Amino acid sequence: MINQPNINHQLTAFKQGLMDELSRILAYWAAITPDTANGGFYGKIDNNNKITAEAPKGSVLNARILWTFSAAYNRKADPLFMVMAKRAYQYICDKFIDGELGGVYWSVDYKGKPLDTKKQVYAISFTIYALSEFYRASAIEAAKQKAIDLFHLLVEKAYDPIKTGYFEAFTKDWQSIADLRLSDKDANEKKTMNTHLHVLEGFTNLYRIWPDITLRDHISGLLNNFFSHFIDHKTWHLALFFDENWNRKGDLISYGHDIEATWLLLEAAEVIGEEASIQRIKEIAIKITDATIAGLDTDGGLWYEYDPSANHLIKEKHWWVQAEALVGFFNAWQISGDEKYLNIAINNWQFINNKILDKQNGEWFWGINENGQVMPGEDKAGLWKCPYHNSRACMEIIRRIS
Repeated sequence: MINQPNINHQLTAFKQGLMDELSRILAYWAAITPDTANGGFYGKIDNNNKITAEAPKGSVLNARILWTFSAAYNRKADPLFMVMAKRAYQYICDKFIDGELGGVYWSVDYKGKPLDTKKQVYAISFTIYALSEFYRASAIEAAKQKAIDLFHLLVEKAYDPIKTGYFEAFTKDWQSIADLRLSDKDANEKKTMNTHLHVLEGFTNLYRIWPDITLRDHISGLLNNFFSHFIDHKTWHLALFFDENWNRKGDLISYGHDIEATWLLLEAAEVIGEEASIQRIKEIAIKITDATIAGLDTDGGLWYEYDPSANHLIKEKHWWVQAEALVGFFNAWQISGDEKYLNIAINNWQFINNKILDKQNGEWFWGINENGQVMPGEDKAGLWKCPYHNSRACMEIIRRIS
């Protein structure tokens, strides 16, 4: 029997804790990260808030900063949030968007000159996601148009019209590229779950401001890619890497991506109003969530990855994995009404509060190793370390509880 007063008390405390933490995250990024000498935001800051002023600046980090402060402004119209969002928007327009050949550079140097000019579909998708959110905050038509233009570009250059799905990366001038990988740890394959998940996320946010029929069809097609290829209907984990013909490559399990997909897929289906997909995803989401429980440690944290072929668990608890666990398990509780999922989410928040929050220097640590120690040598801000996963988790659950 559900104890409603107790649940209400838990939710009130949960929401307040996330509201307080969201304020701290936003304050950190507004105070520490703007590069007042060279524009935009610093490319690298370590755990002690030591700035590497000459570090490269990444398009993914800058797009995620733009999304974060735009979303924060859409929740609460604090003028500081708009100042930060406009700073990120202007820097992306001036330095990252390729005005000649289209798309977005992967990175620029600390002065804003193009550095790695490859066109990674993942980075372009995050730029669409961020520009769409910024348009919702600012009503600046140019931001909306840039997002629409990038959508058309991805359909033209990256979409596979024969097999469906999106190819991973291209050269500056949209030719084939030998190294397709997002990072050193990824397999060098032409189609990946991670990129498709965030193409879906970017397109879904664009649909909120531009409900175009062709865009809707591509969102629906992406959902079908997950139903047909990425979701393993035997294990209920997500397959990560494929060749151009949808032949699966490897069986690595990413617990963070599994739980992140459960709520992003549902969100996409709900935004386009595809009722059959909504119901199908709700059923699948619970099965994926149950499979993800195998990655939980006794302290409430979620481990990073598991390699079944080698029976090897990567015993690290990364910040973004915990942030996605918060939303994913909360989402499972909302779908099912089963209180065990709410308890997992709340326990995960306690783990984050105890181990991942840097209560001395601000923001979240990159992660914790199997000995419970902060992983050394990782970024507090960097090409991958950003305010998106953690601020989004806070805003998402605050909204859901409200």
